[in-house]
Amino acid sequence: MKYSNKEKLSIVARCQQGESIATLSNELAIPRSTLYRWLKSFPTDSAGKPLKFSYQEYTLLQRKVEKLQNIITILKSADCLVSAPLRERLHALEPFYGKYEIHTICEALDVDRGTFYNHMLRNKRENAWFEKRRQEYCQVIRDVFDEYHQVLGGEKIRTILIQRGHQISAEYVSRLMREMGLSSVRTTAKKEYLKLREPERKKNLLQQQFTATQPNQRWVSDVSCFKLGDHYFYVCVIIDLFSRKVIAYKISKRNSTQLITATFKMAYEERQPPSGLIFHSDRGAQYTSHRFQQLLHEHNTEQSFSQPGKPHDNAVAESFFASLKKEELYRREHPSDRAFQASVASYIEFYNTKRPHRTLKNLTPCQMEENFSKNDK
Repeated sequence: MKYSNKEKLSIVARCQQGESIATLSNELAIPRSTLYRWLKSFPTDSAGKPLKFSYQEYTLLQRKVEKLQNIITILKSADCLVSAPLRERLHALEPFYGKYEIHTICEALDVDRGTFYNHMLRNKRENAWFEKRRQEYCQVIRDVFDEYHQVLGGEKIRTILIQRGHQISAEYVSRLMREMGLSSVRTTAKKEYLKLREPERKKNLLQQQFTATQPNQRWVSDVSCFKLGDHYFYVCVIIDLFSRKVIAYKISKRNSTQLITATFKMAYEERQPPSGLIFHSDRGAQYTSHRFQQLLHEHNTEQSFSQPGKPHDNAVAESFFASLKKEELYRREHPSDRAFQASVASYIEFYNTKRPHRTLKNLTPCQMEENFSKNDK
C-alpha cells in the first residue's frame, strides 16, 4: 500500500506524540525500518507541522551547541588566553583531559591535537597529578562496571559517573576500559552462548568433502527462488553426492518447512537409504526448524550444516542451481506457472540422464549409478 505525504506526516506525528514504533508497525503493518526512514524524512514539531530542517540537521546542531558550551566552560576555567605561549596553553588544558573530547579541548585554546597528545603522553609518567587522576578514574569505572554486573558499555558508565559528580568524556571512559580489558558482556553474550552449543547443534560433517563411495551415503539440499511475473517460485532439490543426481525436487510459492519436509520424504521413499545417512544443507530457518530436525531423527539421518557465511560449504547444490538458471530458466519465457514447472522438470531430467559431469569423468548421474549397480552385483 502506498501512503501519501499527508498520511506519512500523520503517522510521524503520532510517533512524535509518544506512540512507539513497534505499536505503529503492528497496527499499520508497516516495517519498522520504513517508519524510521519516514521519521528522518518527515520530521515534525509537536503540533504535527513539518519542520524546516531535517532530523540530521537538528542532531548536528545539537552537537555543535554542546561542543560550544563545553568550549565556553573550558575558557572560563582555564585561566589562560588563546594568545598565551604554547607551553602555558598545554599546561592549562591538562586538567580537562578526560573530561571533554580531545577535539573540544584543543579547539578551545587553539592547540594542535597531535601536540597535545604528545605533551600528555610524554609527561604522564612524571606527572603525578595526571597519573593519580587516571588511577582514580580507572577505579570508579571498574566499580560501576562490576556494580552493574558487567553489562554496561562506555556511554552508560559515563552517564552514571556524571550523575555521581564526575566530569568525564565517553571517549576517555572507553579508552580506560580498553586499557583495563573491560567490555560489556552484552556484545559477546549471544556469540559465546552459541559457540558453546554450536558443536552439538550445527556440525559441518562434510567439511567440503563432496564425495561418497556409494549412493545414499551423503545427500545435499538447497532452496533457490525464481521470480515469475509478480510472484516467486521456490525450488527445493536434494542431490546424492555419489552420482550428483537430483533424487528429489519440489516447487512451491512459499519457502516453508513444508517444502523441505515434502522433498525429503519424496527422496526417502524413492531411495530407501540405510541408517546413518548424512543430510547437508545451509542454516536456513526451514532446515533448522524443530519439525524438520525431528523428521531426520525419525529416519536415522544425521544432519550437517554449512558454516555461516560460507556458501562453498554447499557448493554442489549451489552449482546445480547456477546451471539450472543459466542453462534453462534465464533462456526461456515462461508464460504460465505450469510452463515454469515443466521447464524445471525437463531440465532436471536432462541433467540426470544426458548432461555429462566433469566430476564424474563425463558420465551422467544415471550412468554413474548404473555402473555402480553392475559392479555391485
